[in-house]
Parts: sequence; C-alpha cells; structure tokens
Amino acid sequence: MKVGVPKEIKTHEYRVGLTPGAVREYVAAGHSVLIETTAGAGIGATDDQYRKAGATILGSAHDVFASSEMVVKVKEPQPSEWTQLRENQILFTYLHLAPDPEQAKGLIKSGCTAIAYETVTGPAGGLPLLAPMSEVAGRLAIEAAGAALRRYAGGRGLLIGGVPGVQPARIVVIGGGVVGAHAARMAAGLGAEVTILDRSIPRLRELDELFEGRVRTRFSTIDAVEEEVFAADVVIGAVLVPGASAPKLVSRGMLSSMRKGSVIVDVAIDQGGCFETSRPTTHADPTYEVDGVIHYCVANMPGAVPLTSSQALNNATLPFGLALANKGFAAVLENPHLRAGLNVYRGRLTYKAVAESLGLPFSPIEQAAA
Repeated sequence: MKVGVPKEIKTHEYRVGLTPGAVREYVAAGHSVLIETTAGAGIGATDDQYRKAGATILGSAHDVFASSEMVVKVKEPQPSEWTQLRENQILFTYLHLAPDPEQAKGLIKSGCTAIAYETVTGPAGGLPLLAPMSEVAGRLAIEAAGAALRRYAGGRGLLIGGVPGVQPARIVVIGGGVVGAHAARMAAGLGAEVTILDRSIPRLRELDELFEGRVRTRFSTIDAVEEEVFAADVVIGAVLVPGASAPKLVSRGMLSSMRKGSVIVDVAIDQGGCFETSRPTTHADPTYEVDGVIHYCVANMPGAVPLTSSQALNNATLPFGLALANKGFAAVLENPHLRAGLNVYRGRLTYKAVAESLGLPFSPIEQAAA
C-alpha cells in the first residue's frame, strides 16, 4: 500500500504522523511511504533521515494526498486537507468530530474512510491510541497552569508547590482517567494540594491506592464540583466520553464564585470542553480571561513537545496502521478494535456518539458497508 504523511498545518503543531523509525517498519512490511518534504522538521527529523528509512520525499501536501492510498496524520484534517481526500482512501488520525460539524461534513462529502485514533479500542479495554497523548496532556496541564498562575499572566501570583511556611496551590482535577491521573501525579509531585473528582467509586479506590494518600479523592456530584471549584486555584478539566461532546460541568454562572486570578485548564477542549466558557485556543495565544478566571484551552497541547509526543503516538499507532496497510478496509471488518475507530465510511457517519452529538444520521458499519 502507498502510505502518505503530509506535514501538519494546524497552528504550532510540530508532531508528525510517522517517525523515521515507524517508516522503516512500514517499508519492511512491503509498503511504500510518501513523506511531504520537511514533514518531520518539528521533531528534528530531516528528509535524508526519511530517505534512509526507505521513504520517498514529495514536494507538497497535494502530491502526498494525490498519490496515497492511506494518509496517516496527527491532528484532524484542516479544510484545505479534507477537500483533497477521496473515495476509497483511508485517513488514519485524530478526528474529534463531535464538536466539529464542518470537518464531519467535509469527510462525509469526500467519501473517504476515516478512522479516528481517539475511538480505537484495545484488547485490554480503554483507548490505546488516545492514552499516550492523554498522558502528555495531563502532565503539560500542570505546567500550563503554573505559567498562567503567574501575576504577569493574569493569575493569582501563586507558586504551585509553595515554599516552606507558605500554603501551596489548591488544584482540583475533574475526571480520574488517564489525563486526570497524570495531571494529579505532576501536581502532587510539585507539592500542590490535589483533589480528584470522579463518578466511579472503583476508579477512586484505584487512585487512592496509587497515590497512597498524597491526593484526595471525592465522588463527583453537583455539590462536590461547586465546593471544590470555588475553593480551587487551578481546575483541570479531564472528562472524556469517547467520541461524544464533553459534558459541561462548570457553568458561566459558577465563575463569579471562583477565586479571581484562578486558572482553568480544559484538556477536554478537543471534544468541545467541559467548561461552559471554554473555546479553543492555540499555543500562539493560549489563554483568555472570563470574569477574572484565566482559561487555558489549547486544542493540541501535546504539539508543544512534539519529539516526546510523536514517539509515544507512533509506538501506539504502529500495529493498527500496519494492519490497515496490510489488509486495507478488510482490517476494519476483521478487527473489532479498528472497527470501533471507524467514524466515517463512504459518506456516512458510522460512530453513534459522533452522529448523536452532531444531530446527523448514524449508519452502523454493517449497513454502511452493505
């Protein structure tokens, strides 16, 4: 199969769909890999390194899209990209369609087969292609919060870990999944006072054992969210409903009761965000203020550390990408985990949560492929 990797064009997105090491694996399996020139520049990978790995370097994204049977990316296709997709072409990347009706319509119109990293499942459960970026984003969330808390950035002027004799920041993490656990790990490691809210008692027990009392856990109710958010210096939004829009857990009205100069970091922004006042921002302009509360809502947080992120992502996606390259769409029909990743097929939405979030018709794969 001809596998194409265009350069990412989202603002300050430096990751790459395939690292040179991953290219070697595809080539060793008998596939042709087409890389847009300088696609790996963000991770320090040169065209020569890709050539040595066995790739062919093409001069433009147009050439890559036109020549490839499968396109491997990192971030969701931008308008100039989805118009280049075509029927019978496979797109393998993060999509996050639930809050993005224009992209969904563009993919439907293209007739392509779009498989979303974030809904592919694993043999042991969970979302193995989302997990590595969730780990990165969770850890980065605390770094971002620390920067936003500084007074010149509009924050309270508070050091996350405090110093001897001075109280540290109070950090509340809403959601105890992969993002939340890694955010809590970073925050606790810096010496912050950390509370995790979640609606799963078994998960709260796991977190309590994991952190050995260094982090408070609390069952998430409306009262609990209000109490914790109003007392927090930092609130990390880490709630995920696979494929669907994130639930809005903090309303605009609640901001007036939050501490002035406190910080919200909405890691769920790719799925629409879990704060009513969230809107996507970029690494170039990451924060804004509403009612005295600083909002950090960068939609591609792991893009800030592309070397770490690209390697972690490629480690996770490689087996699935090779399966697609080896068998094409047949791999989706044979593999229930890849089938869970199928969001769009030949002009139809095949992931129920996405279709419901967008208010568009849903076609089960059995029906769409008939």
